[in-house]
Amino acid sequence: MKFRTASLACVLFVTGVFLTQQAKAQYVKNLTLQEAIDLSLKNSKQLKNSQARTYESAAAVNEAKERRLPDVNVTGSYVRLNSPHVNLKAGTDTTAGSPTKQQSVKVSQAAYSIVNMSLPIYSGLRIRYGIESAKFLEKATQLDAENDREEVIQNSIDAFSNLYKARAAAELVKESLAQARQRAKDFSNLEKNGLLARNDLLKAELQSSNTELTLLDAENNFKLSTVNMNLMLGLPEETVLVPDSSSLKTTTETKSISEWEQLAFQNRKDASALSFREKAAASNVKAVKGELYPSLALTGGYIAAYVPNLVTITNAVNLGLGVQYNIGSLWKTKSKMQQAQARVQQVQANEEMLSDAIRLQVNQSYQGVMLSQKKIEVYQKAIEQAAENYKITRNKYNNTLVTTTELLEAEVAELQAKLNYAFAKADAIVAYNKLLQSAGLLNTQSETK
Repeated sequence: MKFRTASLACVLFVTGVFLTQQAKAQYVKNLTLQEAIDLSLKNSKQLKNSQARTYESAAAVNEAKERRLPDVNVTGSYVRLNSPHVNLKAGTDTTAGSPTKQQSVKVSQAAYSIVNMSLPIYSGLRIRYGIESAKFLEKATQLDAENDREEVIQNSIDAFSNLYKARAAAELVKESLAQARQRAKDFSNLEKNGLLARNDLLKAELQSSNTELTLLDAENNFKLSTVNMNLMLGLPEETVLVPDSSSLKTTTETKSISEWEQLAFQNRKDASALSFREKAAASNVKAVKGELYPSLALTGGYIAAYVPNLVTITNAVNLGLGVQYNIGSLWKTKSKMQQAQARVQQVQANEEMLSDAIRLQVNQSYQGVMLSQKKIEVYQKAIEQAAENYKITRNKYNNTLVTTTELLEAEVAELQAKLNYAFAKADAIVAYNKLLQSAGLLNTQSETK
């Protein structure tokens, strides 16, 4: 009895685990495009890396500002000595005709401490331009983060589009497979009754097999697209995503290419980031030039010492101005200046290359939008034409006016037209958002949705 009870408990436990895993594996989530964007932004590793770089650049600004603060060095020491011979001549009687008296002091230990302080007053403007350069680099890093945000949004839209196309393809092929199987079944009955040639039955069965293989590929693509999307969104890999097709809304803009280019130069974050890097490089040139000038600092210090049987020093405070000038900077700064100026030239060259790249990207994206809109119009007509062609071909086939091959070809053409139209709608969304990204407006548009 105990054995049966234990076995029953074991079976219930295994069953519970299996059902839990099944429920977990069958979790289905309806997903809109905006939800995909929000989740990808929330869980993006790339944006976390960008945020870390932003924190680093802010810390670099604080480090540059801290160079204006005083430097304070504290030194202290306690030492044990052997038995040195110390003649203390200060304070002895040296009257005329009298020999100099020397005092021998036994010293076995000593302790001292020194505090030095230096507050920079003028450093050839190196500190000022160092802070200025760090601030420009901080702003450039922030713009890089915004540019990365747009890239994450565009990647989310691409992934959502691929997910939608993969699911649409699987559903359409599944419908086609059901029709192909039914036709093969009907043809089999006709062939058994001697009303259909064996060759026509084999053609129908072959099409059913080919459609089944196509369905396997479509389902595999859908699974891979789902895993990719789940990783981007931070969801469990086994989550089944159902993309909301209603969120794929095409938006057409009547702007010309020149208007899109103007918007791109006004809003592209990578172009603005390069502009700030150029300013930072120019500030660095001024900072390097500052090495040719002397430095002025307010200095101060405190000294305390204690040597038993010899001397005690307390309250020895000093305060003054210190001037430092490195004469070697006259011949060592030239190469540093050349390096700093070369960095400015590099950034300027990068700006020119980016300007050309922006023009090309805007033109490519604009032409992509125009092409996608035309494809939608053509494929929409193609669906109507393919449906009408299949209807006519089927009627002719029923009247033995066309062959089985022509009927099957008409059905395949209708399926292909439906697939092309579904893909064109998804591609149009990607193309338009790519145009927004090339114009630097994608982040703004996603926030207003």
